[in-house]
Amino acid sequence: MSNKTSRTELFKRMIPGFIPVIAFIVADEVWGTFYGLIVAIVIGVTELVYSLMKYRTIDRFVLLDIGLLLALGGISLVFDNDIFFKVKPGIINLIITGLIGYSAFSKNNIVLMMSKRYMKGVEFNPYQMWLLNESMSRLFWILLVYSVMTIIAAFVPQKLVWDFMAGPGMFVVFGVFMGVEWIIKKRQNEKYKNEEWVPLVDEDGNVTGQAPRSVVHNGKSMLLHPVVHLQVIGSKGIFLQKRPLTKNIQPGKWDTAVGGHVDPGENIEQALGREAMEEIGIRSFNATLLKKYVWESGVERELVFSFITNYEGQFKIDSKEVASARFWRQEEIDENIDKDLFTPNFVYEYKWVREVLSKF
Repeated sequence: MSNKTSRTELFKRMIPGFIPVIAFIVADEVWGTFYGLIVAIVIGVTELVYSLMKYRTIDRFVLLDIGLLLALGGISLVFDNDIFFKVKPGIINLIITGLIGYSAFSKNNIVLMMSKRYMKGVEFNPYQMWLLNESMSRLFWILLVYSVMTIIAAFVPQKLVWDFMAGPGMFVVFGVFMGVEWIIKKRQNEKYKNEEWVPLVDEDGNVTGQAPRSVVHNGKSMLLHPVVHLQVIGSKGIFLQKRPLTKNIQPGKWDTAVGGHVDPGENIEQALGREAMEEIGIRSFNATLLKKYVWESGVERELVFSFITNYEGQFKIDSKEVASARFWRQEEIDENIDKDLFTPNFVYEYKWVREVLSKF
């Protein structure tokens, strides 16, 4: 399911909730407030019956609209003041804006859960969900501005202003929004087409999709992706590499001998062999899985497969990937463990390495 399709389905489910108020505006111009209210309620009830017959459920957006039509329309007629009714579109817009905002900025996507009954069989991978949430966050700010302007329009003497904001204004807003989304999507396609993509996984390691490397490292998506680490143990101690100063994450610090992403289509063992060869130039080694764990930093979220091996052969260091590398004695590491020389990731794994050192 594409991100464009998911947005379209979402908007298609929201638009019926605005039809009754548009019907009121038209009928009000011809027959007045009372009959305009009747027309709007009849159309709203018709939508509810249609939703019930087609989807076996009540459209909550339309139900909310009818409730506000009855409440504020009734107040307007009793007090002979249409200001109560005129604020109705702004109120319902604010309610929908709140739902979209809560869905976009929290871990509970209420809008998507409400829409799933209309999109049976549709599944979103984590990258698509992140793109959808990004779109919804932009929609939230646009709708918030529009909702406030609609409420302000209710107090403007020129009725034409309110007629536009409460009716065609919504479609103008969505038109502008879809145009902005099209531009953003086009730029993303240009940016990501030549970029490295990495697989996404659940906490059990099952592949759930793919995403561009810059997205998983942007500090916002926190999309879980697999990486491999290799702790190399020898008679001289623990072999560590120093990260180049050009690295975005933990530059200049000492780290696990081997560490890198799993490529799409690779299994964990293949990725480990490739990274070991690329970074420190070793081919033949027997590795044992030390731990599998989720590591979350300020910029990313990884499912780490940490291996350990005993190796006494030659190393061939890739100067593009590694600034320098050497063996560290256990006592030397212990003396410097709190001096910010090592990456937090290595410090976290070191406690497990110490437990198994005697076996190597």
